[in-house]
Amino acid sequence: MEEFQGLRTSVQEMLDVTLTSQQLEAFRRYQSDLISWNEQFNLTAITDPAGIEVRHFLDSLTCLLTLSSGTSMRVVDIGTGAGFPGIPLKIVCPQMRLTLIEATKKKVDFCQHIVDSLELEGVEVLHGRAEKVGHDGDYRSGFDWAIARAVAPLPVLVEYLLPFLKIGGHALAQKGETAHAETQIAEGALGILGGQVDRLIPIELPGVVETRYLVVIDKVAETPGAYARRAGIPTKRPLGGRRGS
Repeated sequence: MEEFQGLRTSVQEMLDVTLTSQQLEAFRRYQSDLISWNEQFNLTAITDPAGIEVRHFLDSLTCLLTLSSGTSMRVVDIGTGAGFPGIPLKIVCPQMRLTLIEATKKKVDFCQHIVDSLELEGVEVLHGRAEKVGHDGDYRSGFDWAIARAVAPLPVLVEYLLPFLKIGGHALAQKGETAHAETQIAEGALGILGGQVDRLIPIELPGVVETRYLVVIDKVAETPGAYARRAGIPTKRPLGGRRGS
């Protein structure tokens, strides 16, 4: 698995985490199936092996800068797409209890295939929209972490994420160079939803010019029962009175 030595080195240097040979094999199989399925189902725009290694796998694993890899935390990944960042995190953190939520059926099917193929235990794949699932008593206010990547502008995204968190839990949004501006615009929404920005962590990925950011948000109060609003409304009318960039 020489092609994954770059991933192993980057994860060690950036995150101080040593990937095992079994974990590297899991990433190899994940990459192979993603490329294969993508030929038919168009799951991702990033299709070259090097791009998948950095922009999907390594980018997902940078969440470990805030998540603890050794605990049995309960994590929900909103709008997971082809499993990012949730499945890479699960590969490295087997004790994690993970729920993946995705609205597109072909992506749900792919995620379930990967979970079954890699025999990942403690993973639930849900076909649905976060706005609706967040009102389900089995999921609302039940998670330690709610995470998302490339789903929506932050003022919209926090309305998806915050209802899932218990007080004292944390939301983690992976963002690009607009992170600071989006965070400022989202202040009003966070005030309504019971969230508070903790910090922004800059991320430099090898070979990627744009700086990435982990936006970490603390759940400090209960989210009012009216939120999230029904599907489509958060995007059309973001909380706080200003549309995200």
